[in-house]
Amino acid sequence: MSFRRVGDRPENERTGAGRAWGRARRDGNPPGHRMVRSAKLAALPVAFAGRRAAGVGKRALGRSPAEIEHEIQVRTAQHIFEVLGELKGCAAKLGQLLAIYELALPPALAEPYRTALSRLQDSAPPMLPRTVHAAVAESLGADWRDRFAEFDDRRAAAASIGQVHRAVWHDGRPVAVKIMYPGARAAVLGDLEELRRISALAPVFAPGADIKSLTEALAASVRAELDYVAEADNQRAFAAAYADDPDFQIPRVVAQQGDVVVSEWLDGVPLPRLIASGSQAERDRAGMLVLRFVLSAWQRTGLLYCDPHPGNFRMLPDGRLGVVDFGACTPFPPDGFLDAVSGIGEALVNGGGPELRAAIRTHGFVDPARDFDVDALGKQLEPFVEPLLAPTFQLSTRWLRKRVLRALDLRLTNVNRELTMPADYTPFARCVLTAAGLMCQLHVQGPIGAEIQRWSPELAEVVDRYRSRAPEPPEPADLDAARRRRARAASSAEAAG
Repeated sequence: MSFRRVGDRPENERTGAGRAWGRARRDGNPPGHRMVRSAKLAALPVAFAGRRAAGVGKRALGRSPAEIEHEIQVRTAQHIFEVLGELKGCAAKLGQLLAIYELALPPALAEPYRTALSRLQDSAPPMLPRTVHAAVAESLGADWRDRFAEFDDRRAAAASIGQVHRAVWHDGRPVAVKIMYPGARAAVLGDLEELRRISALAPVFAPGADIKSLTEALAASVRAELDYVAEADNQRAFAAAYADDPDFQIPRVVAQQGDVVVSEWLDGVPLPRLIASGSQAERDRAGMLVLRFVLSAWQRTGLLYCDPHPGNFRMLPDGRLGVVDFGACTPFPPDGFLDAVSGIGEALVNGGGPELRAAIRTHGFVDPARDFDVDALGKQLEPFVEPLLAPTFQLSTRWLRKRVLRALDLRLTNVNRELTMPADYTPFARCVLTAAGLMCQLHVQGPIGAEIQRWSPELAEVVDRYRSRAPEPPEPADLDAARRRRARAASSAEAAG
């Protein structure tokens, strides 16, 4: 039996990781004490304020405001994502979600955040070999080495609540060994309590939303990722459903015990690398395959894949898309969801203001006692319908930036402040936002609408009705003008009657 090991000298001291992470625990585990974690998060705005104050002095010394602002942005971005990476757990999940909202920043300001985000997982402090060995022994037993022909003590990849090691199973198969960080479970559960406290501020930004229900739904989704037994079951379901598929490869689970999952190893090009340097054709193929996987998953497995961020995908040498990490999966769809897709889609594409207002109320996206600006909502949603109707469409960070800026506008007149969302739809929202962010980072161009319709008969029927009235719709379709024409026609018919 061959075991590849690092020496006795702590890895952080050899690589400088300890210096980069400041007061990171020497074993590489996330700080587990709630007060410590809260203090690290609280230090972020304090440090930012200090940088601002220092910037005043630098301006007095003659440095340009633009140069100083850029330096502040770079240092703040690095600090944010280093802290999130060190804390791991929910904090690292937050870092992944920030990859979407980073798109709302102007390009010059977004660049340092994008750079820091790309390093978030790989720069999180690794567990030292002795900690890895203890964690594996805790789950697989003291004789765990007998199961492997080789085991690399150096981590191959980092996850939000664990890290992955490359190994060779006793029968010669290359495998990935996913190990939960010791203390991660307690840290995540503590983070969820902090999330509940922080969520009390959310009504300031979204007074129409049922924040308590949405927060609990998000917490339940995150808690599910702590269950490696369920994760292995999810992965087995996906591997069976996509066995011998021409487009996808799901690694089979080799073993699972406690907080360790052993599955087949996948060699391929991670999507973050394609985002950075892939050709347009490579990015188009990868993005369309991600879309196909996310849309087809629930029909083929009954599960929604809720975590389609770049680190979970890789392009394999044979052109297929490899998919890993099945902790964030949930049964789908919830009651009423398909009716909501059909009803709201029909109102947007083939209806007008009254139909959209009725659909939003019927399917629970606004409090019954609250009014909302249906015209403003129609204009906000219209850009999301364009990819559905166009033969081909290109997504981009610029396109998404406009959508995010409008959605996050803090003005009181923003219609999103008047709306809510059924709590059961929270995993779907997480899936769509993350997948959209990934496809826009890839700048995917292709038949996006046709792919959506392939897996959503409800939306395919909506589009068929639209095209039956306009066999060759303008490109792009002006849905707002179409709604106004239908409203005038209905008003004229009413007057004539």
